[in-house]
Amino acid sequence: MANFPVINMEKLNGEERAATMDQIKDACENWGFFEVMNHGIPHDFMDTVERLTKEHYKKCMEQRFKELVASKALEGLQAEVTDMDWESTFHLRHLPQSNIAEIPDLSDEYRKVMKEFALKLEKLAEELLDLLCENLGLEKGYLKKAFYGEKGPTFGTKVANYPPCPAPEKIKGLRAHTDAGGIILLLQDPQVGGLQLLKDGAWVDVPPLRHSIVINLGDQLEVITNGKYKSVEHRVIAQTDGTRMSIASFYNPGSDAVIFPAPALTEREVPEEKKKVYPKFVFEDYMKLYAALKFQAKEPRFEAMKAREATAPIATA
Repeated sequence: MANFPVINMEKLNGEERAATMDQIKDACENWGFFEVMNHGIPHDFMDTVERLTKEHYKKCMEQRFKELVASKALEGLQAEVTDMDWESTFHLRHLPQSNIAEIPDLSDEYRKVMKEFALKLEKLAEELLDLLCENLGLEKGYLKKAFYGEKGPTFGTKVANYPPCPAPEKIKGLRAHTDAGGIILLLQDPQVGGLQLLKDGAWVDVPPLRHSIVINLGDQLEVITNGKYKSVEHRVIAQTDGTRMSIASFYNPGSDAVIFPAPALTEREVPEEKKKVYPKFVFEDYMKLYAALKFQAKEPRFEAMKAREATAPIATA
């Protein structure tokens, strides 16, 4: 199998731009995932984010997780657990309105750094969306605009730690799923692995690389590209040694954004492909459906939205 795609973004500024754009295109069409290096976020800043996140887990969350494990009798598992994950998490919202000030137990330094990190990731997400536009033959800014609701996009971060697990064969760090939203940017632990994606029927490791950002495409980009790019199933395997840090930031459409295949893409398709047009829907409606069906296949979700569209068509602004 081909190596997991790692893109050096510095090469977009020189003679290797065309080859690098081809790499991104191949990753979007055949993997749904890729890792970016030299993305413009300073290495020492990323080291600070990692240090503060690990300190916060040790100080504020590790003991709570141990108590949860004890209360649910997860230590001596005999049977496989399929209704929960071996993870300790909290969530930050950045757009349309930040909630960082309201999250308990965060140090002032950690709040400040995570706020700054979100701004850097937002900029990187929009840069990447424009690179995708270029590869798709869409006008610059099309994807960003497609994500805009009344108040702009939705942007949030899930901060997770996956502690050592005594029975990784009985419980997943995070069960297999595709991501519902737009484009996802992940700062993962540089040493402890565990993230895997499904490719050609086999689970493939996403390699931990220091100072990289892992990018994956969500269900909304599959819809907007009418299936040219696909969201891909992924999971986290719990490890027996080491705690794995994961900071996943989700650049998603606004809740009221109307999502539908880009006409510029569907108009180019041959008649046979035109039969496979994805549905049109309001992002919030998709998220309500996703909340109940996250760990199930995405295709029935698309079919359900298509059925809803047939009975209650949505006008495009």
